[in-house]
Amino acid sequence: MIRKLLIANRGEIACRIIKTARRLGVATVAVYSDADADALHVQMADEAVHLGPAPARDSYLNIDKVLGAAKQTGADAIHPGYGFLSENAEFCRACDSNGIIFVGPPTGAIEAMGSKSAAKRIMEEANVPLVPGYHGTNQNEELLEGHANRIGYPVLLKAAAGGGGKGMRRVDSADEFHEALAAAKREAMNAFGDDIMLLERYVVSPRHVEIQVFCDQQGNGVYLFERDCSVQRRHQKVVEEAPAPGMAPELRARMGEAALRAAHAIGYVGAGTVEFLLDASGAFYFMEMNTRLQVEHPVTEMITDQDLVAWQLSVAAGDTLPMSQDELQINGHAMEVRIYAEDPDNDFLPATGVLVRHQPPAEGEGVRVDTGVQTGDEISVHYDPMIAKLICHGRTRKEALAKLDRALRDYQIAGVRHNIEFLRRVINHQAFASGCISTHFIEDYEAEVLHQEQTLTPLKCAAIAGYLQQREERDLRNSAPQRDPFSPWHNGDNWRNALAGSRTQTVDYRGQHAQIRFVAEGDSLRWTCDALPEEQNSGEIRLLLGRDLMLVDGRRMSFSAVDTRDGGAVFIDGTQVEFKLLPPDIGESNDQAHGLDAPMNGTIISLLVEPGSTVEKDQPLLVMEAMKMEHTLRAPAAGTVQQFFCAEGELVDGGSLLVDFAGEEQ
Repeated sequence: MIRKLLIANRGEIACRIIKTARRLGVATVAVYSDADADALHVQMADEAVHLGPAPARDSYLNIDKVLGAAKQTGADAIHPGYGFLSENAEFCRACDSNGIIFVGPPTGAIEAMGSKSAAKRIMEEANVPLVPGYHGTNQNEELLEGHANRIGYPVLLKAAAGGGGKGMRRVDSADEFHEALAAAKREAMNAFGDDIMLLERYVVSPRHVEIQVFCDQQGNGVYLFERDCSVQRRHQKVVEEAPAPGMAPELRARMGEAALRAAHAIGYVGAGTVEFLLDASGAFYFMEMNTRLQVEHPVTEMITDQDLVAWQLSVAAGDTLPMSQDELQINGHAMEVRIYAEDPDNDFLPATGVLVRHQPPAEGEGVRVDTGVQTGDEISVHYDPMIAKLICHGRTRKEALAKLDRALRDYQIAGVRHNIEFLRRVINHQAFASGCISTHFIEDYEAEVLHQEQTLTPLKCAAIAGYLQQREERDLRNSAPQRDPFSPWHNGDNWRNALAGSRTQTVDYRGQHAQIRFVAEGDSLRWTCDALPEEQNSGEIRLLLGRDLMLVDGRRMSFSAVDTRDGGAVFIDGTQVEFKLLPPDIGESNDQAHGLDAPMNGTIISLLVEPGSTVEKDQPLLVMEAMKMEHTLRAPAAGTVQQFFCAEGELVDGGSLLVDFAGEEQ
């Protein structure tokens, strides 16, 4: 039995592990960097040890510091979570050398699967189906190109040492090969310190189906069915579900048995995931094995009614598996979405900032939220920008989908850009609802799920007017003389002294400037907006019951608002309206100049145009690396690149001006 568990991770996975450990009576130790001193996982754990500065290499990736924390606190086991040191064979070996239980597979299994090319050779010997490709260590460019020509385009370049979509490129023709290879190697070296690449035939329109396996130290093994993780962006999963739509029992059994052969071939122990590509004919091919707990493990827990972290702790302590294959059953359907601080309409560029509001939907009745943040926390440049995982379970896929959509409607986040609207567009798309999915889903339906123009509507203007009224009343109350309880300034009505009944505020809603005029009369509020057509540019609303409801044209809607750094955010009827407050004359300026700022700290990889170039809206201008991924910054409008204020290879701070850009005169 494990007595005290150190969690060598952060964020939602650390919090999730702590919950199970607490339920089992196991004491917990958190570790943290400077950036995470007040983090939720630190607050939840029984003890916490500081590791060092914010960069992961100086804290969460420092093996000596993590082991030192375990020794200092008397922890007899370490759970690595996922990411960081979870698939690091050196760390596993160091735990063994220091007499500390590593909650994961043995060193040999990690090493066997740590190189994708070596893993392919092992799987071939274990009779696990493989995609045709090149898995050798010779990295001569001409040799690699020759193998690409032999395999046939399109081909997929993949970093041999990594995962998560980093160091991965699709190449459609020989003309693109060398440029794609250079970019993939650069990204792989930055993410994993290793730029060895392997080549595979690119399977057109496959599904990504993975099998959850579990093995104990006595040689027993089971598979806990499959997850479909086909909907991805940048080769990173967006929606995961279990079981896979349309999966026949016979195919499920064949894939499960192949996954177990893969696990037994490397002497596996603990939780692991074998990932396959599945084509339309029912043929499946081994991709990789993740020797750790997966981000999407909750959907498997929901359909099997099992706690996989509890299984991990039990197996790590030497116990046999809690259940046999015959005892495992599928119960209903579960779906998970990853809620990220990112801009889906700008190539999924990660976002940073303070969570002014983080209000997940209520848990229970098949709704689960795994998160490691709370209101007031900062999403920083140092770590993955995932805010939470939202998981919903139903008796059927249709029921799980309905619960997920409702939970996304109720999820409120303000202060950073996020992907909730994008996720709702994905899961409500007819193709997704019918189960017609592949790894190309987002590309195939890009027009419907991405680049959705967000314009002001009468409802959004009404919501902004309601926020402005609330804000003004609050400011008046806060400025009231505190010693005079009979002061009219204490009243929440519309009495004013020397203040015009009608007020005007200029707002910026996603680049669209508008003047909103509003006047309160009793409990009603009349508004007008100059940015809407005449037949839609005015209306009347009422704020009700402590201002958590709004009456618009006879419709009662839930309504709440919060201040952001430079404006406000309103949540109304499942819609978020976030905007900036501007001086009244900003929207009347004819100045078409725009600056392009760095969205976060990063390194300039390449400048794609020359100063003085005329460019179209959304044309790529430069590439920067941040959060171990490359990001393309694009022209905000048609115009001219006047000057770059950065150079290739330069480190830049978030918010610094990178490009002097002049838009075309209107």
